[in-house]
Amino acid sequence: MARQFLKELKDGDSVEEVYLLADKQLRANRQANLFLLASLRDRTGAMSGLMWNVVEDSLANVNAGDFVKVCGRVQLHQGNMQMILTQIRTVPANILNPEDFEQRPNADVEALLRKLRDLLLSIEHPQLRALMECFLIDDELMDDLSKAAAGVKTHHAYRGGLVEHIVNMLETAKRIRDLYPAVNFDVLLAGIFLHDLGKVREMSLDNAFVYTDEGQLLGHLIIGIEMLTEKIAEVERLTNESFPTEIALRLKHMIASHHGSYEHGAVRLPMTPEAIALHHLDNLDAKIHEFARTIADDPNTGSSWTPFLARIDRKLFKGQTAKP
Repeated sequence: MARQFLKELKDGDSVEEVYLLADKQLRANRQANLFLLASLRDRTGAMSGLMWNVVEDSLANVNAGDFVKVCGRVQLHQGNMQMILTQIRTVPANILNPEDFEQRPNADVEALLRKLRDLLLSIEHPQLRALMECFLIDDELMDDLSKAAAGVKTHHAYRGGLVEHIVNMLETAKRIRDLYPAVNFDVLLAGIFLHDLGKVREMSLDNAFVYTDEGQLLGHLIIGIEMLTEKIAEVERLTNESFPTEIALRLKHMIASHHGSYEHGAVRLPMTPEAIALHHLDNLDAKIHEFARTIADDPNTGSSWTPFLARIDRKLFKGQTAKP
């Protein structure tokens, strides 16, 4: 029997299949009865699953990151596909094909890592390049980077997504360099590499990209600044020279401010040309990726529009090419 991939499911389909449980939440309705809200994933996308009138103890052994076999039926609700579950149980990972569950970056991760190395080693400032080298020779860190996602649910939310996001931003910065002479591009390239690096510790690197305790308590901005401080101390030991104080401050400020505004999680507003450039490059790559992925993953192939998406407060136009 052919596998029932999430993107291929239609309204009214009966489902008996294994998916990755990316998130699990037990909630109470108005009558105080518990229900399960699950996020199910495979390589084609994600879908919410609902199971009514559950008993908490019956789901004690079902956790985010598990592979689960579910039974249920797909329904179209307010423009979105969801699955009403009647059964859910864990299954061992060793009997499954990992490729059925993992979304992949558009490019080969090893090729992305080679491009990352080339771009960072193009930095001309000797101490800043030495700092980048200290990161690049950290095999454990680079291995974690190759596995990390850039997000849990929105942009580049798959293994290898973080390095893809970073390289896209570095390539964009390279193309606009001559247009903005006020920007120190050595500092910008380093800041792009560093801005989300804390995500390798903010999120777990297993099947479901859930937040670690460190990630929940500190967040990737603070973690990233800690990682930078550690590497600056390392480069000072290796070179027997003090790292430039102002460059260190500029890099830390870029990490702290790259979300752009306080309401979006920035610790500080961008206050340097490099910091504002970083913020907009980050937002550009994240938003275009999110829009393109949402359009590509929309199961409503007969419509020129996606359903309304609460997280971005709009529908997205797919155009006439979306129709068969």
